[in-house]
Amino acid sequence: MGRKKKKQQKQSQENSSTAAENQPDSSKSVGDCTTGENWDEFLNEIGSDDSSESYAEWPQLESLLTEQLSSPSLLPPETAGEAPPAVLAAEMAILVPKCGKSELSEHLYDAGFTNITNLDFSKVAIAHMLRRNLSERPMMKWRVMDITRIQYEDKTIDAIIDNGGLDALMVPELGSGLGRRYLSEVKRLLKPGGKYICLTKAESRVSDILFSMFRFGWKMSLHTISKELQTFMVVIEKDICASVHEISVMDEYSVESHGNQVCELYNALERERKFRSEYCSGCDVLYSLKDLKLGAKGNLKELEEGRRINLILGEPEGSQFYKGVLIDAQQNSDPFLYHIAVLPVPHIRVDDWIFSSEEGQKNLIANSKASRLLIILLDSSNSCVPKELIQVISNCIFNSYKFLACITFDELLSLFQKYLTPLVRQLAPRECDDSDTFPFMHINDGTYQREVVHQVTSALAGTIVVDEAIYLDLDQYDEDLDLVSDYRDLIFRRLTFERSANMVQSEALLAGQIEGKKVKKGKQRSYCRPSRSYGKVDHNYLVRPYHNVIISGLMLISLHLKGSSSTECMFETVVIGIGAGLLPMFMKNWMPNLNIEVVELDQVVLDVAKEHFGFKEDEKLRVCITDGIQFVRDKADSGAEGESSSKLDILIVDKDAPNLSSALICPAADFVEESFLQNAKNSLSEEGLFIIRLASRSPAATTAVYSTLKKVFGKSLLYLKLDDDVNEVIFALKNESPITEEDLSKACDELERSLELVTRKWGKRVIKASKLIQPLR
Repeated sequence: MGRKKKKQQKQSQENSSTAAENQPDSSKSVGDCTTGENWDEFLNEIGSDDSSESYAEWPQLESLLTEQLSSPSLLPPETAGEAPPAVLAAEMAILVPKCGKSELSEHLYDAGFTNITNLDFSKVAIAHMLRRNLSERPMMKWRVMDITRIQYEDKTIDAIIDNGGLDALMVPELGSGLGRRYLSEVKRLLKPGGKYICLTKAESRVSDILFSMFRFGWKMSLHTISKELQTFMVVIEKDICASVHEISVMDEYSVESHGNQVCELYNALERERKFRSEYCSGCDVLYSLKDLKLGAKGNLKELEEGRRINLILGEPEGSQFYKGVLIDAQQNSDPFLYHIAVLPVPHIRVDDWIFSSEEGQKNLIANSKASRLLIILLDSSNSCVPKELIQVISNCIFNSYKFLACITFDELLSLFQKYLTPLVRQLAPRECDDSDTFPFMHINDGTYQREVVHQVTSALAGTIVVDEAIYLDLDQYDEDLDLVSDYRDLIFRRLTFERSANMVQSEALLAGQIEGKKVKKGKQRSYCRPSRSYGKVDHNYLVRPYHNVIISGLMLISLHLKGSSSTECMFETVVIGIGAGLLPMFMKNWMPNLNIEVVELDQVVLDVAKEHFGFKEDEKLRVCITDGIQFVRDKADSGAEGESSSKLDILIVDKDAPNLSSALICPAADFVEESFLQNAKNSLSEEGLFIIRLASRSPAATTAVYSTLKKVFGKSLLYLKLDDDVNEVIFALKNESPITEEDLSKACDELERSLELVTRKWGKRVIKASKLIQPLR
């Protein structure tokens, strides 16, 4: 026996030293052996007596290979439930794909691993090996089978030993398709804790596919088998979860002393290690479709409540890709209308809080009526859709009123869907079959038609646009606090800042009736611009519901504090932020007991308000061009020095935030800092009133503002939250004595009596709003 082993070792050394010269031409064999016929021809050429191995001889493999097969699974109980029990060698289900005429299976059988099934699509190879082993190794099985379509059940194999099979499939001319199909079968067949042991030359095209396809949910180690033949053993163990593990390299050696092949392997290894390290350190990883299909974030076919995935659609290696976010909804008592919905976000909006933050994205899916939402962040400089199309769609998605002469907006969306639908289907849950359609939602301000009236650029605010618009549907205005529920086809003049992604900052109704017939809801309408005589803004209406709330609270609390609405008692009032000047103009017209000063930082904004929204200064309405924060600080400081005449009775903050990446829409963050709020309180008279509009898309941000207000003003806080779930108006008294609900009820009755003579509809709106104001607990 000892003499036989020495002879075997001697033969192994001879084979190893001459294998590189004597083995068949590797490039020829690989290039010719991806079909059964060519593989048969190749095996006939090498003959039945050729016992040399292209990758490694048994003595080189024996110790490491049998150790890997015999060692128990590395799966810990916390990831696998219970660690799989050790499997006896004779019971271990082993698969050897593309076995050819290699003696590797015979050596394994003789070492005690007798439950081996060999696969090859060559009838020549299987017939030869069956004849050779039938009597000596009767339990060994041989099957003619395509290894890219292995006919075995899922999770039935303990180990798959690949002796160059993957290398043979990775023909450069045919790409990686065959290799990917084969490795998908490997992943399917292995049990949890099972091992894929791959002998490979590890050329770059092979190492890249191995690293990427076994990245999530697999443990991997790399061993050098033969430095002369440059053969490596990659051992990959199946985990039960999608964890990313570091790659263990058991015996690295100097790259410089070996050829380009080894150098490429270790370069690929370093890239992969960097990726895995970044992933494990908690970096915000962007997953490709390939990663997700490989189980990077679990099974995408199944909905997973609250799952959120940042992903890349397209090919990130080139310029043709774009980013997206995939979100699964929380369980809802109401049924979902869609299995998956798609929301393309124009490039000018991708940094908005609602689209870029996790909380904002959760708000989106909560309102989408879909069980899964794909948010696509359009970027005209980096997209797999043609740049020209993206630019047009980005404009039209936001401005639905804009049409091209040759193509309608609906046709543009259809063209966009054509590009995205195949990708979206790959991300759809199991319930969504090929016949299902899914909605492509779009962002717009609901305008039916729009015409730009004026455009100007400010050094502080950027581009400012004044337009006139007709809305698609005014049902959004049919709320208790609105003023226009009885009208259709009204023309609104609007003020927008491009820095705020064209969100409408102010809007007003134009005075007079529009020319032409009124059209009933649901029928075709046409835009008819009013003549110049009817193109003025009507200052008797406040379109924005929160402006009506401000007026309601102002009147209500003033009555409570002063006990009278007489014009003899004048209130020193400051409004921070002019916008289009609509709120202060209304206050001047209908509340003559106010001396109003508007604080605005930007002269250009004031000029626009005067020229296009009819804002006028007089002895009761003045404008101060200065910084609002500094203005309030100065008022507070002068009050501290004993100048009682400089105290304010009413201070109103109605200024949108320029930074849409913040959860706060209004006001800017500086206006809810404790220092500003304290200065605001100190600037007020003893019975002074502070009013601030708060618009937030985040409950956490709203709670933080509440906390700061309570810290400064104590329990003297009132509020009214509007039905849009975003806007609310908060009222705070300098006098910290709380107003009870009984006090509010009495003030409401008095307010209603004082407005009996007001025939305008705003009077009814103010009364309704006043009854909804309540203490902020």
